[in-house]
Amino acid sequence: MERILIVEDDKALSNGIAIALKAEGYMFLQAPSITKARELLEQHPVCLVILDLNLPDGDGLQLLREIKEAQEIPVVILTAKDLETEIVTGLELGADDYITKPFSLMVLRARIHTQMRKTRKAGVQVYQTGEFYFAFSSMEFIKGNRRIDLSKTEQKLLRLLVENRGITLSRSELLDRVWTDGAQYVDENALSVTIKRLRDKLEDNPSAPRYIKTVYGIGYTWSDERFSVKRSGAHG
Repeated sequence: MERILIVEDDKALSNGIAIALKAEGYMFLQAPSITKARELLEQHPVCLVILDLNLPDGDGLQLLREIKEAQEIPVVILTAKDLETEIVTGLELGADDYITKPFSLMVLRARIHTQMRKTRKAGVQVYQTGEFYFAFSSMEFIKGNRRIDLSKTEQKLLRLLVENRGITLSRSELLDRVWTDGAQYVDENALSVTIKRLRDKLEDNPSAPRYIKTVYGIGYTWSDERFSVKRSGAHG
């Protein structure tokens, strides 16, 4: 399910937004401060941020800058009517839309729908099960509540395996499709090493892998076919 982060110190307003949009099928995280928002963004992928600019522990514009530098997710800013300079600055920093206070929840709902449609059209694919969350476009890889750092090569190999889950990919095909730097010769050991690194990072027991299985004499397969595939911004 797509998750939206509401960064707003007015508890009644934050709850009102969550209630108004919950019927649309979204889940919500709520942060009354920049500190809490940073904590939640570190722990959970989100598909959109609703961001108040006037927060008790700092300027929301700084948080906007941090979000846009780190992730490709839409941000809708909330601001008072007379703060036009903040609106302009916010848009220049990458905000995707803004809402002036006071505002209609119906208008906010329509604006959120617009941003989500844009994100889905962009074709950002998210692969998710109860345990894993892989968002290749935003380079977010999560197992349980733990973020996993993957190299570019590991990401390319994992994506091939997940997109072809349940299908055995030969070693030669994986070598051709992952190591596409124009080199005439690629050491086959590079594939074995990268598989081992992925298993060490993703498997509970790398020596007896549950997900990245070896098909002896052929290649490898991602054996769990239960992934749901969504198009969203950055989380589920």
